[in-house]
Amino acid sequence: MFTNLYQLNLKWIIRDRVLQALVGVALLLLVLVPAFSVLSMRQVQELSITLSLSFISFVLALLAILLGASSVWRDIEKRYTSAVLTLPYSRGSYLLGKFFAIAVCLVCSAAIFTLVAAVAISFSSGLYQSSLPIRWLHIFTAVAFDVLKYVLLVAIAILFSSISTSFFLPIFGTISLLLAGNASQEVFEYLTKDSVGVKTAKPLLYAAKGIYYLIPNLGAFNFKVSAIYPVALSSQGVIYTLLYFLVYTTIILYLAVYFFSRREFP
Repeated sequence: MFTNLYQLNLKWIIRDRVLQALVGVALLLLVLVPAFSVLSMRQVQELSITLSLSFISFVLALLAILLGASSVWRDIEKRYTSAVLTLPYSRGSYLLGKFFAIAVCLVCSAAIFTLVAAVAISFSSGLYQSSLPIRWLHIFTAVAFDVLKYVLLVAIAILFSSISTSFFLPIFGTISLLLAGNASQEVFEYLTKDSVGVKTAKPLLYAAKGIYYLIPNLGAFNFKVSAIYPVALSSQGVIYTLLYFLVYTTIILYLAVYFFSRREFP
C-alpha cells in the first residue's frame, strides 16, 4: 500500500514538470559557474566550487519549501485527500508517501546538479591551475549533507501542513525555521560564552538553550569549507550529524502523522 502511494506521489511530481525544469537550471549552472569563476584570477577553482555548492543548495531549498509546503495543502484544497483516504490507505501511509516521494526528488535533483557541477568545476579549474587539489569526496559529502538538511526541512514543512488549514503557515513557517536553523549555532555560541567580560542573564540563557535544542541545527550539515579547501573531514562530525538527522526527522514525521491522523476533513 505504501509503495503504491509513494509511486503515485512521485508521478504527480514528474507531471508537474519539476525534473524538466531542473534540467534547464542545470544547464544554466554549467554556463554561469565558469563565467563567474574567472572573475577571480587567483582563486578560480575555489570560487567555482563555492558557486556550485551555493547554487545547488539554493535550488534544493526552493524545491524542499515549495514541494513540502504545497503537496498536502494542495491535495486538501482540491479534495484529493478525501478521495485517497476512502481507499484502504492509512493517513500515516499517505503522509509518508508524500515525504519519501519528495525526498527521492531531492536526491535525483542533487545527483543531476552534482554531475553538472563536476563538469563546470573541472572546466573552470583547468583555466587557471590552483595549488590546492580538488577533493571530490569532500564535494560529494557536502552535497549529500545538503540533501539531508533539505529532506529534514521537507519533514518540517509536512508537519506544518498536517496541522494547518492555510498555505501560509507551511510556507512561512518552513522558511523561518530554515533561517533560524542556519543561524542557531552561532547565536547559541555567542550567548553562552563570555564576551568582553559581559555575561548573559540566566533567564535569557535558559531561553536560548531551550530554543536551540528545539529548532533544528541546520548549521551542522554545512561541510562546504572542507569541500572548498583541502580541510580534512571530521568522521565524528559526519557520524553525529547523520544520527542527528535520523533522530530529528523521525520525531518530526511521527508528530506529523500523529496530528494528521486526528485531523478532521470537510
